[in-house]
Amino acid sequence: MNRMQLFLTAIGGLLLANQADARQVIVRKDLLSAHFGARTFDRIEIKEIDFSPGQKTGLHLHPGGTVGYVLSGAIAFRVDGEEGKLLRGGDAFFEPPNTRIVTFDNASTTEGATFLAFYLLEGNEPLITMLAS
Repeated sequence: MNRMQLFLTAIGGLLLANQADARQVIVRKDLLSAHFGARTFDRIEIKEIDFSPGQKTGLHLHPGGTVGYVLSGAIAFRVDGEEGKLLRGGDAFFEPPNTRIVTFDNASTTEGATFLAFYLLEGNEPLITMLAS
């Protein structure tokens, strides 16, 4: 192999190494920061939940609190005492422990919605407690 071939081989190797390094970069995107105070929990249950078009949850609360992530669709969301918001695919949400969730409904009457819910529980707490309207 002559010097030019060696040089081109070395440059090619460096370029490939740089491309490999660029593909291995870890990017952490801030989605949500939730504060639980002095709350303790000893288990987490994770559920993937599908809502039919127009499906409504009803007034409820989560004894241990819930953190979630919308995978697809649109969710109308309102925690008691706060302004409502529209969550879309890629949005994270927090339902504080023992706080009334006034609205958590599929905002579309024509398309479904899917989200992940991470229920933070202690002992035999239920995932959700439905409340009278």
